[in-house]
Amino acid sequence: MKILKFGGTSVGTAENINKVISILDQQCKDTNIAVVVSAVGGITDKLLEAANLACNKDLDYLQKYDVIWSIHNSVIDGLFLNPEEDKLLQKQQDNLQEIITDKLNDLKSLLNGIYLINELSPKTKDKLLSFGEALSSTIIYYTLQSRKLDAALKNSQELIVTDSNFNNAIVNFEITNGNIQKFFESNTNAIVLLPGFVSKSIHGEITTLGRGGSDYTAAIIAAAMDADELQIWTDVSGMFTTNPKLVKQAAPIIELSYQEAVELSHFGAKVLYPPTVMPVLKKQIPIVIKNTLDPEALGTTITQNAKSTSDSPVKGLSNIDHIALLTLQGNGMVGIPGFSKRLFETLAQEKINIILITQSSSEHSICFGIADIDAQRAKEAIDKIFEYEIALQKIDPIVVETDLSIIAVVGDKMKNHQGISGKMFSTLGKNNVNIRAIAQGASERNISAVIHKNDVKKALNSLHEQFFEIKTKQINLFITGVGNVGERLIEQIKQQKAYVKENFKINLRIAGLSNSRHMIVNDEGINLKNWKTQLENGEKASLDGFFQHAKNLNLRNSIFVDITANDAVANSYGKYLKESIAVVACNKIACSGNIEYYNELKQLSRQYNTSFLFETNVGAGLPVIDTLSHLITSGDKVNTIQAVLSGSLNFIFNNFNSETTFYDVVKQAQEEGYTEPDPRIDLSGIDVARKVLILARESGHAIELSDLETDNFLTDAAMKAVSVDDFFETLKTDEAYYQSLFKSAEDKNCQLKFVAEFNDGKAKVGLKEIPEGHPFYNLKGKDNIVMFYTQRYPEQPMIIKGAGAGADVTASGLFADIIRIANN
Repeated sequence: MKILKFGGTSVGTAENINKVISILDQQCKDTNIAVVVSAVGGITDKLLEAANLACNKDLDYLQKYDVIWSIHNSVIDGLFLNPEEDKLLQKQQDNLQEIITDKLNDLKSLLNGIYLINELSPKTKDKLLSFGEALSSTIIYYTLQSRKLDAALKNSQELIVTDSNFNNAIVNFEITNGNIQKFFESNTNAIVLLPGFVSKSIHGEITTLGRGGSDYTAAIIAAAMDADELQIWTDVSGMFTTNPKLVKQAAPIIELSYQEAVELSHFGAKVLYPPTVMPVLKKQIPIVIKNTLDPEALGTTITQNAKSTSDSPVKGLSNIDHIALLTLQGNGMVGIPGFSKRLFETLAQEKINIILITQSSSEHSICFGIADIDAQRAKEAIDKIFEYEIALQKIDPIVVETDLSIIAVVGDKMKNHQGISGKMFSTLGKNNVNIRAIAQGASERNISAVIHKNDVKKALNSLHEQFFEIKTKQINLFITGVGNVGERLIEQIKQQKAYVKENFKINLRIAGLSNSRHMIVNDEGINLKNWKTQLENGEKASLDGFFQHAKNLNLRNSIFVDITANDAVANSYGKYLKESIAVVACNKIACSGNIEYYNELKQLSRQYNTSFLFETNVGAGLPVIDTLSHLITSGDKVNTIQAVLSGSLNFIFNNFNSETTFYDVVKQAQEEGYTEPDPRIDLSGIDVARKVLILARESGHAIELSDLETDNFLTDAAMKAVSVDDFFETLKTDEAYYQSLFKSAEDKNCQLKFVAEFNDGKAKVGLKEIPEGHPFYNLKGKDNIVMFYTQRYPEQPMIIKGAGAGADVTASGLFADIIRIANN
């Protein structure tokens, strides 16, 4: 014999009830089945709403009643299509309609009575709520009859006997088991339909079994009959590794043990209610959770000795929301027995359920989690019971924290694996999820943590990625500045996304894009096929707005990528780092500006355990800063740095000669993207000065930009030009001067190079005549070169050379920093 239970969603519409009937028709061919049904989806809540309105003398209860009436009649109409073509079918529908109308009239009379006496007692509430299951089971029974299935309808109130604890009655199993066994021994029908949730007291009063009551009804019957299997049919395909509404990658768990199922259910997995398991656990009857909307799906099987279908000792993650954390603390608690007893007795008297408990080993504090709706009542009761100790300042008034949630990691085999808690807490820590309390049972089957409610989605996604996914790490990018370099970076991400995921197990996803005019954000990831159109139609750009989006989305492994040359953007890095959002920047302003801000960003990166990388600040995609960092970390010391750090200036002086004009070469460099839109930024040497300053700081020297010596080769007229156009005009006017620079170098068989130098704590930049044979002499095109003279490389320097300018190589440098963070 099998027991099947169908929840409210499964019987919520005529379409779903037809699916239920198909399942019953299939299963009753193999064995007799008992079928427990819940009220039509949403009806229990609507009954309570109507009753509360009536109790408050609000005539809107009649409108709620009309909605209830309409829902049930709509279901009937959907189940009995075209009854006029079949007289028997018409008669069956008429009979059903008459019975349902009588029941609904009784419901209306009860609501009218509540309205008149202005009271809703627990006893009346149970009577009221029993209508939901009575109506649904009656409708389904008559539908089964109309489909010529061998079915009987049995009122569960005639079988399940309880005490008079209304709203959450306790079952008398001795009487109940006898009633169930006696009925089914004499029953010959293939299908027995029963309303869930409802029961009667030993005195004949209507009672209900409380939360999860329909599941409990099915479990009671299964245990009494030693059923082969208890099936729980719902709207999801079993219990999932975590909440699929919060974690897209969540997958059904094929097998669970009873204990694992209880733990997951207790901590928020709503598919199963913990007391349901208890009657069948004693008899070791398998529980199978199936999907009414997808009956072919495997679902989840719950048994005593479930087999593991994965290598992970963790079976699932779950969460409970709307939690308050209460802390009783004080020096007067230490070494004094009885505090815990008084505390928990007080909560028991108030009928407040404790979800989580943790106590410090010093006995200085006891911390416990409860539903937040009970928090104020708990505080008042506890403060009152400890009023004397509080007055003597032996303990503090109870401390209440709200807006919290509990997340739990569950698995039978966790106790046999070292490092589970370490992985859990390090994963949460890396994603800036603050933990308020921790609890772990002696069985080591469950590790629970209290966190802020806003961090739940990020926490579950991070932990699911850690324990269940094929070590694929999702990276969420927020990119500001999508000009030439930004566009190339997006294209590289689009092109390499599949390769990086397959080979490095990194899933790159752009969650936000912004330029100076518009911005777009999507927590599911922006479709890169038409990102330009989306951005053009996005909301108005705002630096703070973009940051708030990144903060509020609270996505795991987030990285802010700055591809601008904007001061305000650079000044926002600290806000991102404080939210544990890593920063990747090709913008040099932050690292070459005020030394205090540079140090602050470094400190924030360490404090919040998040990366701040800026490899492209020097040498575009060349590994200059990374190499320098490795030298310093390994204990080497930089003595001297010599470098050509401007690809644009190198391009200009490599192409400038007596047969070209300086104007033409600079214009070409601008048009090909080697210089900033305003070439003076490059030609003035400020860009090179910033780069060597950054290298000096990364070498451990605290110097400011103002400390650098700059040998400016531009004319006064060029530097004082009001606009870019005026600047270009000065190049034409002063062509003879620029030719003289070239002629001087040519006469000495030298090449003009704009060189950065750092030596003995001092830095300078300027145009130099480089003789033949020098490493800089043959530097071609837009290449950069950096020479590090260190204690380990005192005579022959470490040299890094390659393309140091251009959108593609800069984008690849940003890409490399992103991957570096992802691999951290």
